[in-house]
Amino acid sequence: MTTTATTSDSLRTWMLVHKWTSLVSTAFLLMLCITGLPLIFKEEIQHAIDPPPALAAPTTPGAIVSADTIAANALAARPGEAMVALWFQYDGNIIVAQSAAPATPMPRPSTPQAFDWRSGQSLGPPRAESSGFMLVVEKLHTELFAGLPGALFLGVMGLMLVLAVVSGVVLYAPFMRRLDFGTVRQGGSTRLKWLDLHNLLGVVTVVWALVVGVTGIINTFHDLAAAAVRENFLDLAASYRNAPPPKRFTSIDAAIAAARLAKPDGTLQSVWYPGTRFSTPQHYAVFQHGTTPLTKRMLYVALIDAETGKLTDMPDMPWYAKALFVSQPLHFGDYGGLPLKIIWALLDIITIVVLGSGLYLWLDRRKLRTRGA
Repeated sequence: MTTTATTSDSLRTWMLVHKWTSLVSTAFLLMLCITGLPLIFKEEIQHAIDPPPALAAPTTPGAIVSADTIAANALAARPGEAMVALWFQYDGNIIVAQSAAPATPMPRPSTPQAFDWRSGQSLGPPRAESSGFMLVVEKLHTELFAGLPGALFLGVMGLMLVLAVVSGVVLYAPFMRRLDFGTVRQGGSTRLKWLDLHNLLGVVTVVWALVVGVTGIINTFHDLAAAAVRENFLDLAASYRNAPPPKRFTSIDAAIAAARLAKPDGTLQSVWYPGTRFSTPQHYAVFQHGTTPLTKRMLYVALIDAETGKLTDMPDMPWYAKALFVSQPLHFGDYGGLPLKIIWALLDIITIVVLGSGLYLWLDRRKLRTRGA
């Protein structure tokens, strides 16, 4: 008798957890699911809205122009400025040279110029990774246009989702003892059918919802993690404060070659010149991405001595930065190509149905109680 009463009290508690975590978060979770749909296909949509520049076929396959030549051409178009960084886009086919007026406070207002790395042809201003419609959707999905407070609030909503999913699984267990898995009872009321469908779809998407919920919570700490990483890097840069300034600067191509030698399986992301925001006064900072599906957003930095062109240090990213970088492709399903994105989108749509049906069941129950009263 005591065991039965205890079980009943436990289920009642879980029911309250499921009810209130769902009600508190449903509106925001619906917004996240709806805005998450286009973000799953962010690259495809952005390329359709603002396609990458058409590049002429290279005369010699695999040939590229010297990065030093690209930088020199960029400075020739902006007399009096100094190089800040080089960025690599579209599988390394486009190189963006970023320059700024010297002796200006950091971060400097800078001018980016895009070049075809294979031919050296100027392509004008680079295309943004997110703009227009996609930028609005991304801001709404990640921070509600409220910056860090908005991001942290959505993190709390993500926690509500995780609690709602876990409590839903606990409540579904005794339900399964009475009916076969996947049963949607026919011949009853519309509410009964939606209840069965809500339970079935909720269980089908439980793993996906947990993965997206947990990674979404981690992603809300992006700005805090980025600030902490930046602070760590500034501390590292401060350790070279008393080092003698370079008498001459080695070529940027030599710095890139040294970084690639230290991490041959990386993909170039950017190169920061000495004395800029993400480097030290004595070093080039060469950033690379990982190449595997789960590490393609992981960043690796190599500090290259600006005078000798040799590797000085390759600091490891802190654990929280690694967790953030790994969680991003998991959250949007972009680590397995278009087929996985389609699966992610279908699961997202099913979750919208689960959230909508849960709201309908709650409203319908209130209506029945009102009628009864």
